[in-house]
Amino acid sequence: MFESAEVGHAIDKKTFRAEEETLRNELLLAQNALRELGKFPVVLLISGVDGAGKSETIAQLYEWMDPRFLSTLAFADASEEERERPFMWRYWLALPPKGRIGIFSGSWYSAPIAVRIARKLTRGKLDNRLDQINHFETMLVNEGALVLKFWFHLSKDGQKVRLEKLEKDPRTAWRVTKLSWARMKTYDELQDVAGHVLRVTNTAAAPWIIVDGTDDNYRNLRVGRALLDALKTRLANGTRPPVAPPAPLATRIDDRNVLTALDLTQKLEDKKYERELAKWQGKLSELSRHKKFAGRSLVLAFEGMDAAGKGSSIRRITAALDPRQFQIVPIAAPTDEERAQPYLWRFWRHMPRQNRVAIFDRSWYGRVLVERIEGFCSEADWLRAYAEINDFEHELVEAGAIVLKFWLQIDKAEQMRRFKERERIEHKRFKITAEDWRNRKKWNAYQQAAVDMIDRTSTGKAPWIVVEANDKNFARVKILKAICLQLEKALR
Repeated sequence: MFESAEVGHAIDKKTFRAEEETLRNELLLAQNALRELGKFPVVLLISGVDGAGKSETIAQLYEWMDPRFLSTLAFADASEEERERPFMWRYWLALPPKGRIGIFSGSWYSAPIAVRIARKLTRGKLDNRLDQINHFETMLVNEGALVLKFWFHLSKDGQKVRLEKLEKDPRTAWRVTKLSWARMKTYDELQDVAGHVLRVTNTAAAPWIIVDGTDDNYRNLRVGRALLDALKTRLANGTRPPVAPPAPLATRIDDRNVLTALDLTQKLEDKKYERELAKWQGKLSELSRHKKFAGRSLVLAFEGMDAAGKGSSIRRITAALDPRQFQIVPIAAPTDEERAQPYLWRFWRHMPRQNRVAIFDRSWYGRVLVERIEGFCSEADWLRAYAEINDFEHELVEAGAIVLKFWLQIDKAEQMRRFKERERIEHKRFKITAEDWRNRKKWNAYQQAAVDMIDRTSTGKAPWIVVEANDKNFARVKILKAICLQLEKALR
């Protein structure tokens, strides 16, 4: 893949200076248009071999463009906090908001390549990680991001000449370290691994651009022009790239489904409820202090019809936990900051460290529930979200999280009774809003969306547990018991 970057590309100073002025002016205009429009971000990856000019080109972009609206993210070895979360967590948090350009110097490709060269990662596990990266980049593009990936290449002899040149110049000598020379010894391994990585991740959504890093002028103009052309094309053609539509939902031919099949008459009498509640709360407290839980985390997501008892069920869970160990994350309409990012971003930021519990009152499933029903996103957006959510949860589980999702189901008559009770009792009155009554009119739509959601996203790694919630005693005990049984299984 690197042959075209070894043919001796070079641009003389006179040509560079002549073209630089025009390029700089156009980049500033495009950057300003991007910022004023505020509809999509630019994710710019600068990767490649040591000495190929990555930092110099980034510095050149800062000189050409308005640095106030650029951000550079450099990633070294993961910190302890980062190691306790999924691999992609720190990259999600670093994504630029809409209207901005984020430059990644060292990215989600750096660690897999380095670990593979060190022979600490098998080819199969590398390919699994690359598949995860492809899904991530495709999701970014589907969310509207402009993703540009540059690989700066040098031949083996060219790298040696480049490092020697940098080392001789007092202004650049600091850039060459013992590690730079040590990496020369693994040049062949890098080319083999990088060639494989670039081939597997050279997708239609986010293709690689390979740049000859020998000549500074050529390299800087090549990157600047590619960035400008991509910006101008996107600004001219619209804020969202065309994407292949996801597969439609299958037509149902009867009314039998995971919700209509429930027996909502199940009850638990008060005395038995108190015994069972104490039993499973005690068990949960014990499991949360298990020595093996120190290397795991617990993610609980609660969804259900309005007034189904999510809040009271969550309180029975937290009563069994150390308050320093858990975080409750209530999900409402996204803020301006959250709307400037892909929809999963606001959930990634709350993923817990090891030995911690995150409890989501409403969750990432809003994309396929309220956003679907209220038309807050397109049909293509919520249809593709099923697969994106499955990928997201799979990453959490692979990183050691135990993920459980609860749908609390009540019937329409029980919801009406609880609505009326909330209006009547003063300390519950805040729970009932005009939106609750409005949502009730869309009962059938929410039920259908919930069935589709459960069918498409209940996996072995992150199952849905459907809870018969007409009786609160029964629902609370079923939820606590399910959490304990899953924790016991995971901590064996």
